[in-house]
Amino acid sequence: MADQKAAGPKGQQPEALATFAASARNDARKPGKLGLTATPETAPLETSSEKKAQAATKVLREGVLKRDQGADEAVDALPDRTRDS
Repeated sequence: MADQKAAGPKGQQPEALATFAASARNDARKPGKLGLTATPETAPLETSSEKKAQAATKVLREGVLKRDQGADEAVDALPDRTRDS
């Protein structure tokens, strides 16, 4: 998924879900190489704000209306934020 990574992690904070996923793969401990600055593996993924908003709206609508609003498909179309680092 290298094509979805931000241009460069310099000065950015690591993305929380990527950090949590790395910890889960490391016996529930944050790997020593992960700090307060993003690495190429934990850099934020570029994603359209519009797509994120549409997915969030569908998830919320399903919760309120208790019927399918296409949330699963919308969420699956977003980049995997728990990618293997």
